[in-house]
Amino acid sequence: MSKLSSKRLLTKSRFKTGYECPTKLFYSSHKEYGNVKSDDEFLKSLARGGFQVGALAREYFPGGVAVETLDAGDALEQTKALLAKDSVVIFEAAIQFKNFFIRVDVLRKNKNSIELIEVKAKSCNSNVKDEFCTKKGGIASAWEPYLIDIAFQKWVTTHAIPKSNVTASLMLANKDQVASVDGLNQLFMVQNSKDGLSQVVKAKNITRAELGEKILFQVNVDEECDIIWAADYESKSFEQFISILAELHFNDQRVKAEVKKACKSCEFRIGKEMKSEGLKSGFEQCWREATSLKNFDKPLVFDIWNWRGWEKLLNDGVYLASEIQDEDIKDSVAKDTGLSNSDRQKLQLSAIKENSIEPYLDLPGLKSELKSFTHPLHFIDFETTMVAIPFLKGRRPYEQIAFQFSHHVMEKNGSVVHRTQYLNAKRGKFPNFDFVRNLKKALEDDNGTILRYSNHENTVLNQIHAQLEDSSEKDRADLCKWIETITLKKEGKEVVWEGKRNMVDLCELVKKYYYSPLSNGSNSIKKVLPAVLNSSPELYARYSQAIYGGGPSLTSLNLKNHAWLSKDQDGKVIDPYNTLPKLREGLDRESLDRIFEYEEIDDGGAAMTAYAMMQFTQMSEQERGEIETALLRYCELDTLAMVMIVEYWQWAIKSSKSKVA
Repeated sequence: MSKLSSKRLLTKSRFKTGYECPTKLFYSSHKEYGNVKSDDEFLKSLARGGFQVGALAREYFPGGVAVETLDAGDALEQTKALLAKDSVVIFEAAIQFKNFFIRVDVLRKNKNSIELIEVKAKSCNSNVKDEFCTKKGGIASAWEPYLIDIAFQKWVTTHAIPKSNVTASLMLANKDQVASVDGLNQLFMVQNSKDGLSQVVKAKNITRAELGEKILFQVNVDEECDIIWAADYESKSFEQFISILAELHFNDQRVKAEVKKACKSCEFRIGKEMKSEGLKSGFEQCWREATSLKNFDKPLVFDIWNWRGWEKLLNDGVYLASEIQDEDIKDSVAKDTGLSNSDRQKLQLSAIKENSIEPYLDLPGLKSELKSFTHPLHFIDFETTMVAIPFLKGRRPYEQIAFQFSHHVMEKNGSVVHRTQYLNAKRGKFPNFDFVRNLKKALEDDNGTILRYSNHENTVLNQIHAQLEDSSEKDRADLCKWIETITLKKEGKEVVWEGKRNMVDLCELVKKYYYSPLSNGSNSIKKVLPAVLNSSPELYARYSQAIYGGGPSLTSLNLKNHAWLSKDQDGKVIDPYNTLPKLREGLDRESLDRIFEYEEIDDGGAAMTAYAMMQFTQMSEQERGEIETALLRYCELDTLAMVMIVEYWQWAIKSSKSKVA
């Protein structure tokens, strides 16, 4: 059985792809099809702390034997030999039944009983069992990817070893459990081995005392597996459905797809850049067969921002956004002033139909907002992460960690100063309290308006406020009081506090007063900034000169005589993020953020990954220094981007031919 190829066997990862869409099973097996979801599981697992969680889970099963080989045949032989014992714990056990093949994170055998344990770097509360199912008895969508995974493993094992009693569990990070020891995280470091695969290197032989109280816990999911097995899969049973998937994959067959709701998030819908690399679009191949569409450069019905009406139109055979009628978009009411959701949707629809790239600016509204600001203006941006295994005693899994901020100041005369920044690069340190001390020092000298982009900074400061209240920091009362002056906290609809200097959300101003067809309906600063830059000759004239960081009116803490902007051969302004150095060889910000675009992560994937690299991987001091430099420049650009947006609005108001009240 040695040297068995698992290429045409249905593994659990291939099953999950086919479960989402059987046609994607074919595309995922053919490299000629572009995929906007990165398959770089190393970076995903690194940022989440998945490697450390997996290594920690093994420490909870002393005496366990790991099946290390990657060869499927060898792994099956080793597993079979180990299962011959009456009692054994196996890590990465290999099990095959017909064309199905799985590797089990932890398999525990005791005589005739086999327990399968799937380890997930996902946090939850102790009562997580209540979240697995909906009120109607189905599997909750948030937990479906995890539960179908273990249900598939249980089905394969039950059929491969039919005389055994097989049970299934998830092992998860318990948010209710605090770490009882310091340095738990630092016991597990990640490195790439010679064959390019990642592995965890333990600092030493770890004792039970060094692990402290368990922060991972098991949840039995046999009931959930039964629900999944009993469900209907387009008039097929679970066994019939997975058997079809296995046969399709084994024979390398492609299913003719149907247009359906899941198409909206299809990772095989690629853009011009990936096509220029010679990659095919699986999405387009499906839709060409299922619809009459031939040109896929035009927006589709589900490309309208934050609009739910697309599903009905899709079912009615309407595919292009240009075919949407104004009356299809029901009017919604703005919360106070500015554009409502439906207003923005209709602006986007109008721009699509008229093939226009002209931006919309509510100049009176913008002027009123800007006039209410107090100078100097402060622009702040945070970089944060949540690690699975806490750094210090008393901290919980996946607590918010704020490790970096950037701070630009705009004076009333228009000068822009990159005044302060903070980055914790020290391994194993919980940085939040020093983070707030540095932020307070940066902002407390005046009463100037503080601007952020989105609610993230407000959320983080509220979380740190709660951490401070539970801490023994000598200045916790002072820091908490200061946080309350610049934030808003609500419990439901009730306002707990609203600071006199509560931060202004620049993203909300974008939603109310500005729309550009160039942003394709998105309000993300990554889309808004390029749109603004391509609409403003004033911004281009200012930032295309090599003067940033070279004088008192444009200072920088990281750059000197830098030109941020240039144009490509088509005359479009190049996104300044794409001009910065890579965080590491082969890892630029755009590709790193794209890795996490479809993940449950709110903050930037690039910064999270870079921070994880510094914390969890073995690297030289030179490599660490290069990553620190890149992080500082990226975060500096985040706050400068906010400055540029405000400058654009100021120039638009000033240059308007009509009077702005």
